Amino acid sequence: MKNSKTTVLIKNNIWINNPVFVQILGICSTLAVTNNFKNTLIMAVSVTFVTAFSNFTVSMLKSFIPNKVRMIVQTLIISFYVIIVDIVLKAYMPDISKALGPYVGLVITNCIIMGRAEAFAQANAPIISFVDGFLSGIGYMIVLLPIALIRELLSFGTFYGYSILPENYISMTIMITAPSAFFMIAVYIWIAKSISFNKKGDKK
Repeated sequence: MKNSKTTVLIKNNIWINNPVFVQILGICSTLAVTNNFKNTLIMAVSVTFVTAFSNFTVSMLKSFIPNKVRMIVQTLIISFYVIIVDIVLKAYMPDISKALGPYVGLVITNCIIMGRAEAFAQANAPIISFVDGFLSGIGYMIVLLPIALIRELLSFGTFYGYSILPENYISMTIMITAPSAFFMIAVYIWIAKSISFNKKGDKK
């Protein structure tokens, strides 16, 4: 169906109300990990997993959670899934776990996850809440991955750890630093807003 709830969620989370370039959430991880594509991919998948299952669990339990402590309980639920991610990374991807360091733990404080739990999961059924969380994570992912690709390429001349540019390529040191992530996210927002405004102009 053209106007189904899932279709609306896809449009909102991926574009219209994207958590990063519209709501400006999750910026800390954008600055922290996007100089390496592989680490960024793992972080984005982790956030997507945590957001989807936290939404699902909050929605399942919302009738049993007293209103006064709902945000504390939401944080505990999010923490549970983050701990699962942390254990899996340490067990199966120790190098990436070490590279990400404390940033995996900081997923608990990611405003995207708490925002979707509070704004959507508290008021909707479990399955559609899971879908919303998953799509919100995808919206986060489609911003971080292009930024990581460009930063890694210009910083190290590599993609996913494999050399792409010639050996005599002189790396752009500034792209390794956090300020370059500010610049990249600003460019991303500029392009996204320009496309959005052009579409609105075409409809008039």
